[in-house]
Amino acid sequence: MMQERDHGPYSDLPRPQPTYATHSLNPSLSSEASSFHDEPYDSTHFPPNSSMTPRSYPYGAAQSRRSTTRRRRMIGLGAVVVALTLVLVVCLVVIKKHNAAAATSGTSNAGNSNSSGGNFKTPVGVLIGGDGSTVTTDNGQTFTYTNSFGGYWLSDPENPFASGARANSWTPALNESWTWGVNRVFGVNLGGWFVLEPFIAPALFQAYPSAGDEWELAAQMSTDGTLQATMEKHYDTFITEEDIAQIAGAGLNWVRVPIPFWAVTTWSDVGTQGDGTTEGEPFLGGACWKYVVRLFGWARKYGIRVNLDLHTAPGSQNGYNHSGKRGQVNFLNGVMGIGNAQRMLDYIRIIAEFISQPEYKDVVQMFGVINEPLMSTIGRPQVSAFYLHVHDLIRNITGYGAGNGPYIGLHDGFGDISSWAGFLPGSDRVILDTHPYFSFSGEPNDDPIATGEDADSAGGSWPAKACNSWGPGINGSRSDFGVTVAGEFSNGYNDCGLYLNGVNGSTSYGGDCALWEDSSTWNTSTKAGVMQFALAQMDTLGDWFFWTWKIGNTTDGAVRAPLWSYQLGLEGGWMPTDPHTANGKCAAVGAQGTPFDGTFSAWQTGGTGAGTIDPAAISEFGQWPPATLSNVDAGVMTVLPTYTATGSVPTLMYVTPTPTGSTRAVTPTASVPNGWFNAGDTVPGVTAVAGCTYPDAWRALDLPAPTALCTGA
Repeated sequence: MMQERDHGPYSDLPRPQPTYATHSLNPSLSSEASSFHDEPYDSTHFPPNSSMTPRSYPYGAAQSRRSTTRRRRMIGLGAVVVALTLVLVVCLVVIKKHNAAAATSGTSNAGNSNSSGGNFKTPVGVLIGGDGSTVTTDNGQTFTYTNSFGGYWLSDPENPFASGARANSWTPALNESWTWGVNRVFGVNLGGWFVLEPFIAPALFQAYPSAGDEWELAAQMSTDGTLQATMEKHYDTFITEEDIAQIAGAGLNWVRVPIPFWAVTTWSDVGTQGDGTTEGEPFLGGACWKYVVRLFGWARKYGIRVNLDLHTAPGSQNGYNHSGKRGQVNFLNGVMGIGNAQRMLDYIRIIAEFISQPEYKDVVQMFGVINEPLMSTIGRPQVSAFYLHVHDLIRNITGYGAGNGPYIGLHDGFGDISSWAGFLPGSDRVILDTHPYFSFSGEPNDDPIATGEDADSAGGSWPAKACNSWGPGINGSRSDFGVTVAGEFSNGYNDCGLYLNGVNGSTSYGGDCALWEDSSTWNTSTKAGVMQFALAQMDTLGDWFFWTWKIGNTTDGAVRAPLWSYQLGLEGGWMPTDPHTANGKCAAVGAQGTPFDGTFSAWQTGGTGAGTIDPAAISEFGQWPPATLSNVDAGVMTVLPTYTATGSVPTLMYVTPTPTGSTRAVTPTASVPNGWFNAGDTVPGVTAVAGCTYPDAWRALDLPAPTALCTGA
């Protein structure tokens, strides 16, 4: 299983294994059991037709889904010895590997101290540190790296693609193999950073109160001339290097990073509206990519794996504000459904080419190809055909088998998770992504959660509801589909939170939302209840990404959706400082279910048989484009507007922003990748057929279908 990842110049760095303190919220858990390495998935997912299905709010509504004071653990003498050994051995390894730099090794890396408080020197070109070390960022700022779980950071300014860091002792270093079913995903989303959502970045929307999505916000910023400066500042500051270090220090090991298609480019003409006018997409095209690449570098430095999620689609895949534009679904739906899908495939291809390069495959190990397509509108056959086509597109770029490109993440489309059982047997490394939320059930969800302060009484009915609703389904999916993860979940058992349901959205919560918009008023019982709910979700989901790491402040400096912020939960005491604390929570509340034994078929993880898809599946889903679309009469399918593959193809490049006051003193000597993994992939990109008039690709449902096929000038 991806054993070829055990490579690289830092593959022989020491692997510290510190001792563990007993988990305070689960005293029966031994130090050995604090790692999931040898345990089955102890999960107990939402049942069919349940009111607790994820994001079950109606299409077209102007609303969005979901969308530290650290408790230091006791570290014994053994951990101190390990830390000292780490420093000593690393120095020897680095000196051995970089003897060419020995003449300059007397330069002190001041502040790069180990967990025992001592300073050490390394040759120029390599920096490394464990718990208690001081990190100096590119702009000269410093912070203390706090990681009591055996993690260490590594940076080689001369080779920005060196992968040897480790997030924590239970997670393989980036240049070691990740084994699904053995290693566990303790992840967090970086939502609201590159794809704006009103409830995550509320201050931006408060400044433009009539804007309900990024399309409207960007259009208004363009009008007053602030778009470039405002968005660049947001990209540069919303998530920082210290955030990634804190994520590792919180015992987490993955981040899911939502990005928009306009990270690549936008189109200046998306078709003709009903009044005969045309317009382009107002998003700030191409601007965020350098910050995405910078994030890859930070993740590499701290040993964090990346699930890169393509969160938006041309025309919108679900009509929610986090797709870029609320309202209509024009992706694989309506008269511009095929054209928008053609564009989306180009974006997927361009991104896949970049992240499949050898310099990035250790970091970006999962690629979610489309977030939350609204399958109830688009149609299951159409989504399935798209998924098969994307699978083949990506694997034709990367090749087949473990280590050849990332795993491919497929969202369940808000369908019953069990309906995906047996989908695309023989495919190569696909992952089913499900987003279980209670928040958007449309129910009042006012059962009390502040019911006590100890692990047995806190949380009311909510911990057991999470375990019993989600565990059986997600474990069954691991057995019947293959690798399955919860790409999003939150502490939002209700739908309270400023802008959570859109800028002008209403809530269905049966209580007073004021409490849930101000965590400064929470008492110990409330915090304990949220904590136990969080632990139950972590335990039952097994492999998960919390939504989200950070909720931005409102203009008055407050966080008005605290149930959705992992970082704030760590600071406020309602999120675990060690995710292993969740182990056994579902059993403790009496949840029943058959644990997944951690065994996947070889083809599911890139082994024997990977890429030999069952002919029956190809026969069922292999026609592309699909023969039918929702909201399109069968008689006009053959004359739908489509694009032609005669355009140029943008290439994403390795580029990172250099912050003001940068202290970079070492020029990288490593060769820089060219952004395109497969030199044999030379197909042109799609573009409009010259001489043809297209309906507005984002508003096509309101426009008449063509009566004849346009072939151009």
